[in-house]
Amino acid sequence: MTVTLTRSKRRGTESGDSRVAARAVDASKVYGRGETEVHALEHVTVDFEARRFTAIMGPSGSGKSTLMHTLAGLDSLTGGSVYIGDVELGSLSERKLTQLRRDHVGFVFQAFNLVPTLTAKENVELPMRLAGRHPDAAWVEHVIETVGLADRLDHRPSELSGGQQQRVAVARALASRPHIVFADEPTGNLDSRTSAEILSFMRQAVREFGQTIVMVTHDAVAASYADRAVFLADGHIVDEIESPTFDSVFERMRTLGGK
Repeated sequence: MTVTLTRSKRRGTESGDSRVAARAVDASKVYGRGETEVHALEHVTVDFEARRFTAIMGPSGSGKSTLMHTLAGLDSLTGGSVYIGDVELGSLSERKLTQLRRDHVGFVFQAFNLVPTLTAKENVELPMRLAGRHPDAAWVEHVIETVGLADRLDHRPSELSGGQQQRVAVARALASRPHIVFADEPTGNLDSRTSAEILSFMRQAVREFGQTIVMVTHDAVAASYADRAVFLADGHIVDEIESPTFDSVFERMRTLGGK
């Protein structure tokens, strides 16, 4: 049986208004017990709208990565709920959760996570092959051309620069047209020029392809490419900025104790 997603209606809105691709409701996450107990998230409620690029920011230890990992189904909550579309992840068996991640979620990580024995094209198509689906050749070609990989398709990761490897990772995340893409510090290992190219492409994927991207970053420059920045501190949502700029994000991070 296949896990089917629809975008849930944003709470308090009428039909036809913004739809929510993912959300957390009263989400809490505790690690350890007793004296070693750490409250990574405390009663966090937040929506991530479809077809928008959202940055999650905060100082080290603020809970931003924990929030993304629980939203993506990579970690479980101690309390509360997280949803992708209208599916509550805590209600799924491990098999169904794995299927949902495979079929509906794209991932981009700082470390690229490419299979070293596969070519760039094979890495891009791998999630669909594993799911037993035939890639949409025209769409995959469009993504590959847009991200600038057309002349590198037969190269293995060891034959590519860091920026090219991350382009492969981004193309892989988009190739199956997922419900949502989660990106964890996607430009953390890249120089400023390559970072700008990757972030520009991610923004283009939202504006032209209708993709939904949620990105964890500590970088004010990276956050300035997003449509919205959400700020965490000590496991709580403390602020958000629409249409963030480098200056507005840098100043907010400075007051939170992070740069």
